[in-house]
Amino acid sequence: MAIWVDADACPRSVKEILFRASARTKTTVTFVANSQIRIPALKEIRFVQVPKGFDVADQEILNRSNPGDLVITGDISLAAGLLKSGVSVISPRGEQFSTETVGQKLNIRDFLDTMRSSGEHTRGSRPMSKVDSQKFGNSLDQYLAKSMKSR
Repeated sequence: MAIWVDADACPRSVKEILFRASARTKTTVTFVANSQIRIPALKEIRFVQVPKGFDVADQEILNRSNPGDLVITGDISLAAGLLKSGVSVISPRGEQFSTETVGQKLNIRDFLDTMRSSGEHTRGSRPMSKVDSQKFGNSLDQYLAKSMKSR
């Protein structure tokens, strides 16, 4: 099992939780981004820099992740593709995606896109909070505990 991170928009607090979890569990965590990010010098933590471009990091994660891996992303389209491939997905806010929840979120996203294209103003995402970071840490710990039992 490996963890892949859609790192371009990943909050710093989530990255720090992943650094600590990787060191504690010796789980490989690979951050994929189109710009350089700082990572600690641990053999379990890796960084893959991809060229700039639309969904280049997403495609890299889709190509390199395997069934049983975990991906951290807030990208609903990427999550949908990963779930079809047998890859687990958790958002930076700690939500564990399923095929049902991703389908609902895709419908909402498409509806909001339609509203925006017709001139309607919609709100963006709320800022990441400490509670969100705690939820992410709890979801990650639950996932890691479950995967450690099945090893």
